[in-house]
Amino acid sequence: MVKLECPDFRLGEKLTPEQLSFFDKNGVIVFRNFITKNTVEDLLKEINYLQKTWIAEGREKVNGTPLKFGKDENGNKIIQRFCFSSMYNQVLHEFLQDPRFQALPELVVPYEGRIGENEKDGLVINQYIKTPDSSFSQMGWHTDAPRDIFLGQKIMPMLNVGIHLDDCPAENGGLRFLTGTHKQGILKLLFAKKYFVDNNPDPQETGLDIQAGDLTIHDGRLWHRVQQSPYTGLKSRRRVMYIPIITGKSILKNENSKTPFYHHFISRVKF
Repeated sequence: MVKLECPDFRLGEKLTPEQLSFFDKNGVIVFRNFITKNTVEDLLKEINYLQKTWIAEGREKVNGTPLKFGKDENGNKIIQRFCFSSMYNQVLHEFLQDPRFQALPELVVPYEGRIGENEKDGLVINQYIKTPDSSFSQMGWHTDAPRDIFLGQKIMPMLNVGIHLDDCPAENGGLRFLTGTHKQGILKLLFAKKYFVDNNPDPQETGLDIQAGDLTIHDGRLWHRVQQSPYTGLKSRRRVMYIPIITGKSILKNENSKTPFYHHFISRVKF
């Protein structure tokens, strides 16, 4: 694993030519200090409140998408993968109104992009932690393209926008990418690796040194995975919020939405 050499980019209300060029080449980009440490703490409070509420309600799905549960370092039940979070929390919803998010659809030009707050899985919150009872401490190689196929749609460009809530140097696990693979052909997009079950490091993969408050963006057609932390317990914890930027046909979700087929498949995969 080598670390992706990324300039000290900051996100404003308009992307620069250098930022657009970097993303076009690599399929991934990092914007440092997108939010302050105080904002990180405010978001974590809201996430903890939402988690407590949903566990108390016995909620297992949101808009047809299953929640993923596990246990923390103290054996307490936690939600390790939330979905549509901003539709159920006003602070998270207001956070997505930050005007800087409106600059990001330029990364999918000439397609018209939009923030998918109520599409796909909406605002996803991943809470990775490595404990004996954790069900979510890593994620195997995948692209996000098969979701379109399972829905009977043409594969369209999309972005995963990650807001990172914990420090995570590359040595502590976290995101791994095969840069440039967002431009691969359809056969490599679908068959270059075994989706989700392949957790093996790739000689060409790159990692990132992340600090709480950073924002990352990666093209959904890029091969990527999440490396498991070498540590256990609290030191392994890594919390990230993801909101998609979507192109193509709009499919809004609600409480009557059916569970997409690919979630039935993923539920059988041991992370």
